[in-house]
This record gives sequence, structure tokens and C-alpha cells, in this order.
Amino acid sequence: MSKPRILVTREIFPEVIERLSQHFDVESNQDDVLWSDAELAERLKDKDGALTTGTQPINTALLAACPRLRIVSNMTVGYNNFDVAAMTAAGVQGTNTPDVLTETTADFGFALLMAAARRVTESEHYLRAGKWTRWSYDMFAGAEVHGSTLGILGMGRIGQGIARRGAYGFGMDVIYHNRSRLTPELEAECRARYVSKEELLAQADHLVLVLPYTPASHHAIGAAELAQMKPTATLINVARGGIVDDAALAQALADKRIAAAGIDVFEGEPSVYPGLLQVPNVVLTPHIASATVKTRLKMTQLAADNLISYLEGGLAITPVNQPAARG
Repeated sequence: MSKPRILVTREIFPEVIERLSQHFDVESNQDDVLWSDAELAERLKDKDGALTTGTQPINTALLAACPRLRIVSNMTVGYNNFDVAAMTAAGVQGTNTPDVLTETTADFGFALLMAAARRVTESEHYLRAGKWTRWSYDMFAGAEVHGSTLGILGMGRIGQGIARRGAYGFGMDVIYHNRSRLTPELEAECRARYVSKEELLAQADHLVLVLPYTPASHHAIGAAELAQMKPTATLINVARGGIVDDAALAQALADKRIAAAGIDVFEGEPSVYPGLLQVPNVVLTPHIASATVKTRLKMTQLAADNLISYLEGGLAITPVNQPAARG
């Protein structure tokens, strides 16, 4: 009996490729070539499964061209590259990698908060340019972090991790807004207080975005929301591009309507809105919030586990949909 055939769409850890090869006939992209949609469909048309990185679109056109496809396993927690409704209708299982990156991403969210509040990027550029010639009392004086008000928009696992870091590590007053309120027990554990979105914007000294990207959350932070924030506030996005209107943010930073921002995700990435590259009061990173070797390996291993479990046993470990069997 022949093995199921899978496609690994981007370069991943060699040891995971070796493990997958014990179960499947694997075509891998260890040269990390960026395929067009047509090239991806051509390579997937005779495959039973795929391991993707969250940047390959799985949509109606691709599904129609790939009649054997049974599962697409993202090695990310986000899956806005999936047309979930189309995959469900076509009988294709989608999976993601929740939980394994929670603490690492929360660490990085706090790192961006600290860097933006304390003007780390601005001051480093100043030093590297040879402009530092003497000390002065107000040189790169930033915002206080300890004891300030931490606002969190989106209070899932990562949001809760950031809340705990702020409350327990920095004595911050934590407020949050979410589609659904946490249980009293979780609120107590996170030392977090539920407020309306309007209150969150008005009260937060540091606002961290960790909500999932959906059509409803597109541009959840735009010009109107930025105008409601304190002029001394910082904005941190470690969620998904498209949640923030990057053009509106660049203008708000240029006009000093908010003090600073730390941004790891961008609308249309890897392209970055040019205005964000022109303002000094923003820390920019290339979507690396989960980028530790240990965490990225765990993410890749869970994506592999989903492929093995589904193609060999019919059950996904971390499903994002519940399709009927295909064909």
C-alpha cells in the first residue's frame, strides 16, 4: 500500500522532514522558493496533505485544482490564509498550532512594549549615527512602564500571558476588552478588569493588540480609535496585519497623536506601508513574535502531528473546521 503524499510548502526543520518521511511520500521545499498560486496548485494537485506556513492561500480555486487534498496543516496559530468555509465545503481539514507559542509571543509583546515606551530603537539609531556627544536630562525620556495602565484588546491565551507579565512583573493596572468577558476566576488570576473598547482606548498608557484577524476586526484600530488614545500612549501589535490601519497609524505617529508604537505584523506583509518607515517613534520587526528555536520547532512538530494523526487515523489534533470526508 502506497504512502499518502504530502507537500511541505516552505523550508522547515530537517528533523521534521525526516519524521514526516517515515509516514508519507514527502515533496519538500527546502530551497524555500516562493511559489506563485499557480505553482502551488500544480504541486498540490496530486497530494493528500500539505504543511503550510500561513502565507499560502488555500481558497476555492486551489481546492478545485487539488481533488486529492484532504488536510492543510498550518504551522501557525493564525489561519487567515484559509478560506475555512470553502475548505469545509470541499471536505478538507484545516489545522493550526495554538498553545505552543503562547508564552513566547507574550514575551515578545512585552519586549515591543518596553522598546516602544523607552524609545530603544530611536536612541540606538541616534547612537549609531554618531550623534551622541553628551548627556542631557531629557534625552530620549520615554514613558513609564511600571505602575502604568496596560490595556489589552483581545484576551485569549496570549492576552492573558501579557496581562500576567504586566500585573505581576511590573505592577501595572490591567484593563482589557474582548468579545466575551473572562470568568471571574481568570480575571482574578490575570489581575485584569473588563472595560468597554472606548474606555480601553481612553485609559490605556500602553495598548497591546492580540485579537484574531477576521473581517469584523479589520482596521479595528484606525484613525478614529487612535484619536481616542492618550497622546502619551503606545500601541503594540503582535496579532495580525490588517487589524491596524497602517496608514492611519503612520499619520498618528508623525503628528504625535500617540507617542510611539511597536509593530510586528503588517497589512500586506512582507510589504510595509512606507509611512511607517519614515517615522522615528516606531519599533518595527518582521513578524517574529514566536521566533525562538524551541517554539518554532514545537509549532512545526505540532503541524506534522496533525498531518500524521489525520491521514493515518482520521482525527486532527487541533482542527479549525469540521469538514465531511472528501469525495
